[in-house]
Amino acid sequence: MATHFVIDGLKAAIDGKEILKGINLEIKGGEIHAIMGPNGTGKSTLASALMGHPKYEVTEGKALLNGEDLLEMSVDERALAGLFLAMQYPSEIPGVTNSDFLRSALNARLGEGNEISLIKFIRKMEGKMKELEMNPEFAHRYLNEGFSGGEKKRNEILQMMLLDPSIVILDEIDSGLDIDALRIVSQGVNAMRSEDRGFLIITHYQRLLNYITPDFVHVMMQGRIVKSGGPELAERLENEGYDWVKEELGIVDETVGQA
Repeated sequence: MATHFVIDGLKAAIDGKEILKGINLEIKGGEIHAIMGPNGTGKSTLASALMGHPKYEVTEGKALLNGEDLLEMSVDERALAGLFLAMQYPSEIPGVTNSDFLRSALNARLGEGNEISLIKFIRKMEGKMKELEMNPEFAHRYLNEGFSGGEKKRNEILQMMLLDPSIVILDEIDSGLDIDALRIVSQGVNAMRSEDRGFLIITHYQRLLNYITPDFVHVMMQGRIVKSGGPELAERLENEGYDWVKEELGIVDETVGQA
């Protein structure tokens, strides 16, 4: 069954202040959707609310992944259901090696009673690390500790490639990447594109979309998706900024206080 993800009327608040004011979006397997918008319009809030960050209170709406409402699940249940978030600022976890973390996450994804053998895991991890041009030594270092911004982002993509999720949310995966790292990360994303997987990419820049061609581009302002189109919309935003969108829609204050 092909992946089907529906966000229906999603509203979310932080500290009592409403940030998301009714997000509607449908992502089918094989599709890549990009969300763009000025700072403070709720893009990262959307990613965090979908993944179940405790700071964000969902006040209304649904998020259905293959018919199941993710919002009724705990964070780990959402991950097991097939939702994956590549974070803008991945955490450092001293004392836990990258390989131990990845194997534990993969075993959890496989379900109770199923476990990947150590040899099979090492071969799989090393193969994916080679694709991402990662130093093999990173497998034995503590998770993200001392990693550069680009190394952390490659590590997020490594997790995605190993966990094989149904819906991937990339929250500004391009921030802090040089051109080479951007190319490698994008190749990893493109290699994972299939009918069984949909992508939601949050970005500020057209440069990422030069490497990962979206099917749909959405503009987010004031906690809502206010305009949608194809890849040409991202190109126009890159060339002209957002003022023309605000003028077209009569928007005066585009921010809601969160990224």
